[in-house]
Amino acid sequence: MKLPYLIKFLFRPSDKYKSIWPLKLYVLKLFFLLMFLFAAKDAWTELITHEGEWNPEIAVTWCAIAAYTTLSGLGIVHTLRMLPIMLFMIFYKGLWLVFVAYPLWKNGTLASSEAEDWSQIFILIFIPIIFMPWKYVFKTYVLGKD
Repeated sequence: MKLPYLIKFLFRPSDKYKSIWPLKLYVLKLFFLLMFLFAAKDAWTELITHEGEWNPEIAVTWCAIAAYTTLSGLGIVHTLRMLPIMLFMIFYKGLWLVFVAYPLWKNGTLASSEAEDWSQIFILIFIPIIFMPWKYVFKTYVLGKD
């Protein structure tokens, strides 16, 4: 495949993908794959290997992570249908950054805190935010039109 054709293909709205740039869908597919491979593995490992009594709040967290990251596996193939999973991820990580990380950063206490590592991972939500087909999301999931 020649480079000019590839560039044209990636940046041209596609009838196959409901007028969305294929590049956007490929980036979102990559994020679904990464969630499925890494976060689902970690969550399921934690759930399966946990010993002893669970703290209920911690258990809810691991179960929610296992559920949404496992469902993200469907997003690899059915990307547009599974966008609510991606929206959930953007929303909860965004909330965490605003309500947990930002106050720590503002007070100069984020560095060397337990939240620092999570902040470095969660800040990557800017990538799916940039590549999210927002017009399609609004039309489909807010207005309910196909």
